Amino acid sequence: MNYKAICLTASLLFAFSQSAQAVELCGDFKQGEIIIGKVNDNAERVEFNHKNYPITEDGYFIMAFGRDEPASTSFSAVYPDGKRQNYPLSIGTYDWDIQRINGVAQQKVTPDSSHDAEIKREQKDVRKSLTLMQRGDYWRDGFILPVEGRISGEFGNQRVFNGIPKSPHSGTDIAAPEGTPIKAAGNGKVILNGKDYFYTGNMVIIDHGQGLQTIYAHMKESKVKVGDEVKKGQIIGLVGHTGRATGPHLHWGASLNNVRFRPHSLLSINNKKCNKIKPTDKEI
Repeated sequence: MNYKAICLTASLLFAFSQSAQAVELCGDFKQGEIIIGKVNDNAERVEFNHKNYPITEDGYFIMAFGRDEPASTSFSAVYPDGKRQNYPLSIGTYDWDIQRINGVAQQKVTPDSSHDAEIKREQKDVRKSLTLMQRGDYWRDGFILPVEGRISGEFGNQRVFNGIPKSPHSGTDIAAPEGTPIKAAGNGKVILNGKDYFYTGNMVIIDHGQGLQTIYAHMKESKVKVGDEVKKGQIIGLVGHTGRATGPHLHWGASLNNVRFRPHSLLSINNKKCNKIKPTDKEI
C-alpha cells in the first residue's frame, strides 16, 4: 500500500471515529437487568454477545444482561455500510443464593424416560417462543406486577430439589392463593398457551416486541389463546400449582432475545437512570 493510500485509509477511520456518537443507556448495569438504549446516528442494529438487537425508527433498542454476564464486556453499533463501533460496558455481579426445596415428587426432580416426549414438547414450544424477534414496541408502554404475593423464589438463585442441584432459577416466584387472577404485565400478543407441561404446567407467554417476552407458568388455567392482543392489567389466567410446583404460585419470567433476566427490572423500564457511553477509538 502506498503512502497516499495509507493516509486516505487513516483519514477515513479517523472520520468514522469522530462521527460515531455516544450511546445513551438507561438502567442498572448489573447481572439480570434490562436496559434501554438510544442512538443518535444512523446505526441500524446493535450486536451484543453475538446476538442482534433491532433499533426502532426513532433510535431506541433494548438489551438484557444474563445471570452470569461477565463484569467486563462490550456491544457494537452496526451501520448500513457494515462498519461497527465498539462500546465498553462494566457490569455489576452478584453472589447468588442457593435455595433448598424438599418434598417435591421425585419423578419431577429426576424424571424417568417415560416423560421424555412430554419434556421435549415443552422445550421445543418454549424455545420457539423465546427466539421470536417480532416487530413492535409494546414494551414502551411499561409494565406492572402480574400478581401480588410473597416472593417465594428469586431470579438467579439456584435450587436444590430433594438434595439434587438444578439449573439457576430463570424467573421470580410469587406465592398467592390458588385461583388468584393473573394480569398481563404489559401490552403485547399471546404467542404461547401451553398446557400440561412437565415442568411449567399450564403456561402463557406474551410477546412485547423487539424480542422481549414475559412468561407466566404453573397456572391453574389460562384465559387467553394464541394470537390474542392483550392490554396491561388484563386477566390472562389464574394462579395454580401445575407442573413442578410444591404449592400455588406464579412463576413470572422475562426473556429478551432468549436471554433470561430479572422480571422485576421491567417495572421501572421507563424510569431508569441514564448514562452516556462513549465509543472506543478502535473500529471493529
